[in-house]
Amino acid sequence: MLGKILLALLVLSLPLQLRAEVVDIGNAELARLLAAGVPVIDIRTAGEWRETGVVPNSRLLTFFDERGRADAPAWLQQVQGVAKPDSPVIVICRSGNRTRAASQFLSQQGGYRTVYNVRDGIRAWAAEGRPLAPVSAGMAAGCAGGGSC
Repeated sequence: MLGKILLALLVLSLPLQLRAEVVDIGNAELARLLAAGVPVIDIRTAGEWRETGVVPNSRLLTFFDERGRADAPAWLQQVQGVAKPDSPVIVICRSGNRTRAASQFLSQQGGYRTVYNVRDGIRAWAAEGRPLAPVSAGMAAGCAGGGSC
């Protein structure tokens, strides 16, 4: 009887152990994770990248295009080329609003266990005088016509 109870408790606890996590972070934590090599995915549009620059070493993968549309399955394939679901990933946008949806998608639909959402986006990063890199052709490879990636 005790064995059945322990087995039931173990089975019930598995979803908690396998549950994905979205963690809102600020700039200090972003800097720490960058230094540790966690990849950053900037989900803004090409025009936004050019306007402000990007966090150095970011991967540029637009989630919502200029009209607010998203091709989530195609975007997920691109993300999987940057980080596998068992690896942590950081998601950044202009102000932290779009990344909420993208982070939840990665966590709930994409199977990513740890997704860091930069809660105040690139605007706060830039406002603190943190480093920004200009967008190079290699960073935005695959961005047809400056559109979505």
